Parts: sequence; C-alpha cells; structure tokens
Amino acid sequence: MEYRKLWGTEEKVSLLGMGCMRFPTVGDTGEIDEAEAQKIVDYAYEHGVNYFDTAFMYHGGKSEGFIGRALKKYPRESYNLITKMPGWEITKPSDVERIFNLQLSRCGVDYFDFYLCHSVRENNFAFYEDNHVFEFLTEMKKQGKVRHIGFSFHDTPEVLEKVIDKYPWEFVQIQLNYLDWELQDAKRQYEIIKSRGIQCIIMEPVRGGALADLCPEANELLLQAQPDKSIASWAIRYAASLDNVLTVLSGMTSMEQVKDNVATLSAFAPLTDAERSVLGKALDIYKKKDTVPCTGCRYCMDCPFGVDIPGVFAAFNEYIIGGRKAQPFLHAYGVLERDKASAEYCKSCGKCMKLCPQAIGIPEKMRFIAGQVSELKK
Repeated sequence: MEYRKLWGTEEKVSLLGMGCMRFPTVGDTGEIDEAEAQKIVDYAYEHGVNYFDTAFMYHGGKSEGFIGRALKKYPRESYNLITKMPGWEITKPSDVERIFNLQLSRCGVDYFDFYLCHSVRENNFAFYEDNHVFEFLTEMKKQGKVRHIGFSFHDTPEVLEKVIDKYPWEFVQIQLNYLDWELQDAKRQYEIIKSRGIQCIIMEPVRGGALADLCPEANELLLQAQPDKSIASWAIRYAASLDNVLTVLSGMTSMEQVKDNVATLSAFAPLTDAERSVLGKALDIYKKKDTVPCTGCRYCMDCPFGVDIPGVFAAFNEYIIGGRKAQPFLHAYGVLERDKASAEYCKSCGKCMKLCPQAIGIPEKMRFIAGQVSELKK
C-alpha cells in the first residue's frame, strides 16, 4: 500500500481510505450485512488500509457502531478512525458535546484520529459557527479525544475560501474526480486548499460508482489502453495522482471492489500524459450522455412522499448509459412504481433540494423522468 505523510507530522496515512457509507446490505432492508462487511474491512486492513471514514448518519446511523466493532480486534494505534459532526442535528450548543460523546460510545473508542464538520455549505456554516463547534473540537484535541480537525465541503470555491480562512483547519475533504474537476470546479477548490498549505482528503473519486462504468464507447477506449485494468481504477488513479492529496476515499460494497482498489494503490503509478489524453476522450464521450449527476449518497432521503430519489435516478441513468433500451428501464422503473416510490409521486416540496450536495434540481428532474416514462409507455 502507498502511504503519504500528514504535513507537519511523521504520521503515514494509506493512500486508499475506506469510506463507510456503502457497506453491503441485507436484501432490501438497508441493514448492514455485517458478516460480508467485516470481510471487506479485514481485507482492506490486512492489505495496508489504515484510514476508515464514517459519519453520524451513514447507513441510517448504524455505520459508526459497525466500523467500531469491526476494527476492535486490531490495535487502536494501528488505524485512523474518522467521523463527523452533523450540523443539521445541532439546535443548541449542548447538542455538540452530546453528539460527540454518543459517537465515541457508538464506536467504542476514547478518541477520533480525524474529526470533521460534516458537509459544510454556505447555508449551514452558521450552525457550526453559532454553536462554537470548532472551539469545542479544539478543546477535545487538548483532551486527547480528537487528533486532527477538518471539514468536508459541498459548495463553491468562493464559499470554500470563506470557510477555510475562518479557522486553523488541518485538512479539508472535497468531492474530486475527473468529471467534477471542471463540472463542479473541483480544480479551483483543490488549488485553494493547496495554497493554504493543508492537504485534501478526496471523496467521491468514482462519483458514487458512475465512473466505474461510463458507457460502452467510453469504456472501450479505456480498456483498449489498459486491458487488464478496471474502469474504476482510472478514476482512483486520477485523484491519487494529485500531489496535495493525503488519501482517496472509496465506499466499497463488494470484495471485488476492495481488491481492485487495493491493487490500484498498492502498486500506484500516476497517470501519464498519454493516459490523460485517453481519459479526456472517454470523458468527452460520456459527457454527451444526458445522465443525472446523482452519486447515490442518500442525503436527500427520506422523501416525505415516499419517492426513492436515488433509485429513480439510478434507473434513469442506466437507461441513458445503456443505450436507451426501453424495456429494461420500464421493468426497473416498474418496481419503483409498485412501491409508490417512482418520480410521479414527487410533490415538488423542495425538502430534498436543501440537502443535495450536488445541487440537483430534483423536482424538475422528477417531472422530466415521469414524462419520459409516460412517453415510453405509449
């Protein structure tokens, strides 16, 4: 496994970090399949991964407890355990300490190695400021309950500058991949962070799996260039090739995924100029598709009207990428209709809009998809 040092320290962090938001689940229950997830965690740890990133709300609040139990058999100093303060759960300053102590209890640990203010944006940064979250975390650091303080971010470069200059952060976690480098201005965000002399943690390097399977034409280009490498490995290498990146997080659902990612970053080679050229051509093909930029993070859920927002977008994107084959799409969509979770049940209340890190116009997309389905049924 490749390791990088946290600047100003001798600490070595694995270039591959495990995101704990996409563990395998049991059927349609949404419950973590702990036996299978344990195998994934064990394989990652045994192959050098030492960075495990969870959060208060991942897997419906079950992720923190699971990863704490999964890592319990290993020496505490041998891995980094990371979680985040959910600003949307804070209504008064005392909530901060209550939530933090609950997280320690859930994980069964005495301290967190890296701790973040979660999903900071212009419309929620006041929650963290007004409730003195940074000051609290600074005190926790003095007490040895937090080792490094940072934030994860979903907004514009202008907002990033405001947030990053407010406090002496030690790291920043951003969404970065070869699609969002320009689409969501990840390039400028990366440059801002680097200019402040702190490192990046990368989330969504494969964009919720979207960059693991582009479309047949784009996939073929990449496979011709690297026949023995997965499509996802290009995205992982793209993020890891940046010199100011400390670790690249990947939410791994299967053993196949963790083995592939471990292989990619155990014998890591930055992308060459020739490979970047091929990747650029594949991206140009992919961008011509009319997909919805949903990563499946589920921050928008639960919908008050029962719409499975990520499910609708996943079915639609598969339809677009797969060559607009009507029958497979209508079959998948029919399952959503049966469960009263399809696009036509959207009432345009806008609740989801406030929560979507990708700033997707969800009600508008739902109306569009419902219209597409109606046309296909004629």
